[in-house]
Amino acid sequence: MSGTYPEAGVRRFVTVSVMAATVMNSLDSTIANVALPHIQGSVAASADEITWVLTSYIVAAAIFTPLTGWLAGRFGRKRLMLCSIVGFTIASGLCGIATNLGEIVGFRLLQGVFGAALVPMSQAILLDINPPERHGSAMSIWTMGAILGPIIGPALGGWLTDNLSWRWVFFINLPVGALAFLGLSVFLTETKAAAGVKLDLFGFAMLGLAIGSLQLMLDRGQTKDWFSSLEICIEGACVLFFGYAFVVHTLTARKPFVDLALFADRNFTLSSIMGFFMGVMIFSVLSLLPPLLENLMGYPVVLTGLVTAPRGLGSLVTMSLGGQLLKRFDARLLVFTGFLLSAWSAYRMAGFSLGMDQSIVISSGFIQGLGTGLIFVPLSTMAFGTLDPKYRNEGAAMFTLIRNIGSAIGISVLQAMTIRNTAIVHSRLVEGIRPDNPLLAQASPGFDFTAPFQVARMNAEITRQASMVAYVDAFWFLFILTAAAIPMLLFMRSPRRAAGDDLHLHMD
Repeated sequence: MSGTYPEAGVRRFVTVSVMAATVMNSLDSTIANVALPHIQGSVAASADEITWVLTSYIVAAAIFTPLTGWLAGRFGRKRLMLCSIVGFTIASGLCGIATNLGEIVGFRLLQGVFGAALVPMSQAILLDINPPERHGSAMSIWTMGAILGPIIGPALGGWLTDNLSWRWVFFINLPVGALAFLGLSVFLTETKAAAGVKLDLFGFAMLGLAIGSLQLMLDRGQTKDWFSSLEICIEGACVLFFGYAFVVHTLTARKPFVDLALFADRNFTLSSIMGFFMGVMIFSVLSLLPPLLENLMGYPVVLTGLVTAPRGLGSLVTMSLGGQLLKRFDARLLVFTGFLLSAWSAYRMAGFSLGMDQSIVISSGFIQGLGTGLIFVPLSTMAFGTLDPKYRNEGAAMFTLIRNIGSAIGISVLQAMTIRNTAIVHSRLVEGIRPDNPLLAQASPGFDFTAPFQVARMNAEITRQASMVAYVDAFWFLFILTAAAIPMLLFMRSPRRAAGDDLHLHMD
């Protein structure tokens, strides 16, 4: 973009339109979660099959996110945004009228394909329409849309499902998409398309196949008993083969799909890695809490949404202050504080029990929300503060891709750990359920091993206790993971200090 920036009024309209598209896209990563049981009954799907409603969207978005930079350079950012909004909105409507599992999974794939460009391009647009001194505030606004969407998704999805129908989880995108399209059509100026830009089709294909194979392996591994299954072995081999081919091709090609100059910038590379950890922390918790609260604690869907809503409030508080905090404090200090808060939240969640009340769920969520806002705003600013603007499109795509991969891996790994640990703890607890155990006679006097109803009720309680232990172990894992990411801050530079450096030094 040129050295001139839009007037304040135009900038506001572009920002509102861009954020409408961002929120619409980011909501869809979690809003369907709470509606899955209703969708399952409507399309007559099994518990295993219905998860494809979620994974199809994640896989498609992850594969097509890296293509964003090339598409924006080849056809122009405005055209790409408008086409993406139209396609995503139409796909949302089709999901809402789907009548069987095949249709809804196919339309969710379309949502992922068209939605892949919305978040990275919205970030790049906000950076381009604002002068450098406003980048902190711009990233605060962008982060609200990119992160608050997944956070408020379960609460909004629960309300829509209970009061209207699961189809409104998708229909709600129609008016938002129309608003975003009209606003950007009128107020956003087109960037110059780069004539003659060629797509490294082989590099894109290898990266896409590696990501798709990895996601399939992680999603289906627990169901198929991991590498005892031929399918999982084949998918694992595909991950290694396509990943190796992509790395070798990227290192040897004259113009690879991913420009390695991006990762020559230390801040961008480390910020992307920390963004990966952020994806694991945020989305893993969002996938663990609803089944914990609904299945173990007996919370209804709407109450689950309400007690998890303070997480969004905490994020809103720190994200809205992100720009002002960046002017007063070193970005690294803010990220450090955010990770400490996130670690504290995970530590509190590791203290969950079946006898807990709602206060610890609300407080731990609010603390994690505060940490999320403190991390992501300065982290986004540091990632692009020293990056050459010509890499901004591709950089925004890769930054989003790496965070999405973290989210997908985190969800799959934590869910698999929880299921496996539940089985392990269950087997240990069952060992003590025998007639000669005096503690059992004291805890459950009159327990009859020959009464099927009593045995079934005892087994259900053991499963409930084992599941709680598995969830606690998962939260301990997140606590350790959060703490392990903090030392990377020692190797990062403050964007304020780097702003005075020669930009070319960062690309060496």
